[in-house]
Amino acid sequence: MQRTLSVIDLRAIRANALKIKSRLNGKRFYAVVKADGYGHGAEEVARALSGIADGFCVALTQEGAALRIAGVREEILVLTPPLGNDDMARAKLYNLTLSVNSVKTALMCRGLPVHIQVNTGMNRLGCNMAELSNVLEVVSPECLKGIYSHLYAPQEVSAASEQLKVFNEAERLAKGVNTAICAHLSASGGFLRGVLKDGVRCGILLYGYVPSGFNVQGYTPALNVYARKVQDTKFIGGGMGYSKAQRNYDIITCFRLGYADGFSRTVPLGEGNLCMDSFIKDDWRGNMGELTCVMDNAESYAKRCGTICYEVLTSVTRRSERVYIR
Repeated sequence: MQRTLSVIDLRAIRANALKIKSRLNGKRFYAVVKADGYGHGAEEVARALSGIADGFCVALTQEGAALRIAGVREEILVLTPPLGNDDMARAKLYNLTLSVNSVKTALMCRGLPVHIQVNTGMNRLGCNMAELSNVLEVVSPECLKGIYSHLYAPQEVSAASEQLKVFNEAERLAKGVNTAICAHLSASGGFLRGVLKDGVRCGILLYGYVPSGFNVQGYTPALNVYARKVQDTKFIGGGMGYSKAQRNYDIITCFRLGYADGFSRTVPLGEGNLCMDSFIKDDWRGNMGELTCVMDNAESYAKRCGTICYEVLTSVTRRSERVYIR
């Protein structure tokens, strides 16, 4: 097999989910499995969390449809508002809950279950407070299932507190229409901050990582990525891949993994920059096709890349063969 191997421990994801659930005191728990479960495989993750998560969050109606086809029965909330008739048809066919961010999308979603998005300060998606009353006039009470927003800096107490004040007012208005709705403000960071409301949407914690600004232990990373040995070469001078060799080598080994597999070209896994499909290491002993672990912690690799573990996780399984530990 020439593809990289991603070994995903579903036991770790379940344990992380149960740790979250234990702190919710019966509040609703949405597991975020958008972007193919942050690279872990959305369908497999969702099936592993059956009986733990009360619902799932995805970014696209296509992602929601894939979960339904995989047998997921819990509520599926699509976080991106519908952009056209295809989204509406897919939501209706697969019983997806849509996000409403304006009077326009509220009109589009009539007759379908919705959560209203409110902009409390992130300025990404959601109606502003001045628009909320108009949106609530369009959404029928029986179709209104929730109202939510997102904390832009949950690690900062003052910023989170200001957003919470705005959201509390939005919640009051929405529950004036339907008292049974679920109000949720927090993703993983807000959950760690302790802002629970009626429920939370946790993503990165499920996969074993803590958002920036928090120092919390006890969540287990679930993903290891391995590359396969292709060839040993007697070094003849010249380069190490697409860069000039800085010293003499004896035997160098080529592995089948490169930047087309989602790893950073300029962050070495061995000697020299990564090529599109391979990288080189010095003094590695192993048989043809044998595996070597190239990433067992996305946080440490992300720091080397100057990015965040979210980006790493959604990239490094791009051309992988996935193996699940159940």
